[in-house]
Amino acid sequence: MKSLYSRVFWITVATVIVSSLLGFLLSNIYYHVKLKPFNDEKLVKVAGSIQTFAEQHQNVAEPYLKSVADSGYEIFMTDGLRHEQYYGGAFRERDLTAEAIQQVLKGTIYHGVGQFPNKLFVTGFFDNRLSNTIGVPLMLEGKAYALFIRPDVLLQFGELRIFFALILGFAVLFSILFFLLSTRYLVKPITKLTEATKRIAQGQYNLALPGRRRDEIGQLAANFTIMSKDLERVEQSRQEFVSNVSHEIQSPLTSIQGFAQALNRPEITPDEYSHYASIITEEARHLSLLSKQLLQLSSLDQAAHQLVMKSFKLRPQLRQIVQALEWQLSEKSLSITIEIPEDMCVCGDEVLLSQVWTNLLSNAVKYIPEGRSIRINGSEAERMSIIEVADTGEGIDEEQQKRLFDRFYKGDASRERASGSAGLGLSIVKKIIQLHEGTIEVKSRVGYGTTFIIKLPMLKPN
Repeated sequence: MKSLYSRVFWITVATVIVSSLLGFLLSNIYYHVKLKPFNDEKLVKVAGSIQTFAEQHQNVAEPYLKSVADSGYEIFMTDGLRHEQYYGGAFRERDLTAEAIQQVLKGTIYHGVGQFPNKLFVTGFFDNRLSNTIGVPLMLEGKAYALFIRPDVLLQFGELRIFFALILGFAVLFSILFFLLSTRYLVKPITKLTEATKRIAQGQYNLALPGRRRDEIGQLAANFTIMSKDLERVEQSRQEFVSNVSHEIQSPLTSIQGFAQALNRPEITPDEYSHYASIITEEARHLSLLSKQLLQLSSLDQAAHQLVMKSFKLRPQLRQIVQALEWQLSEKSLSITIEIPEDMCVCGDEVLLSQVWTNLLSNAVKYIPEGRSIRINGSEAERMSIIEVADTGEGIDEEQQKRLFDRFYKGDASRERASGSAGLGLSIVKKIIQLHEGTIEVKSRVGYGTTFIIKLPMLKPN
């Protein structure tokens, strides 16, 4: 399997090669479209100047042509018959046609540079052949000659070509090297993330990833760290959940087993029999409630799409729940006030939301002292239905508020145990609110009471 680093290396090399080819092709096209006519015109002027000088100074024509060739040109002169003379560097290909020579001898200028054929991978300026020249007629000592000329690229630009070739070569080389070094900066944190995923798969969630970077990889590392902490919290919750379920089941089972054995003692009195039987009944009821709540949590975790959503009036539903709690309210001399507009509606699953209000009100009735009060407010704002359930109880401290919605959490374990609660009521409430794409928060001060604030979308969630 290829590593990311090797992939980056070969992608870099391929990118450099393809970019170089594309750059050469575009330069070649630019030469044929723009530079070739310009070079043709310029060489015609140079050839014309040579022609004029040689014809006016025929006695020095030979050394003059040699001097011109030495200054950076390749020259070919012929009379079209036997006489052929080359000055300067040699042409790579001598492909000049007899027809072209005859045309020049007759006085026509030969535009070999301008008429050089367009080729995909050849830049015409560097193609050193006789057909890629400028031809002009030349009269020396009463005899007609055809003079063909083109720049000697090796002589004119030899050192510069080497210089630019070195620049290009070193630029490519150092680009690849520095790119590979910089790639380590990119690949290294990804390698660490890969190692981190392996550690997470092994159950190790305490990870230390670099968080100083502010780019996408830095954000990925930060999000990965958050994810690992969330997974650690989920794993801890799972372990606590298993432990709590085991404890909640084991405790009543132990009581049932112990008191059932006590019922078999022959010396047991009727009062003891009745007392032990009532304890067994209560513990069985506790197990039944626990299993029912666990099944409900499981179904809520898996059945968000099964919500029966509709819009219904909230006030009648709350009145029905309060009537069901009337005996507990009277027993503790608690007052309850419903400040919900008659026409206020909520959108949601009527059965599940009824359980939300029942759990919140039941908790308030159970745990606030005698003679206190409960208030239910309802309002609408920013397309949200807002319901507040407030009591004037003893309040909840900040540490308990952080874990209030955790499964099996009990702020006062002894009191929860005495009430038969398994610590799942508020977990069920929060899950139901989340299924409705709403929110629930708690505000409480010790000695001043507690308020639960529920916000539900007024329209059906998508």
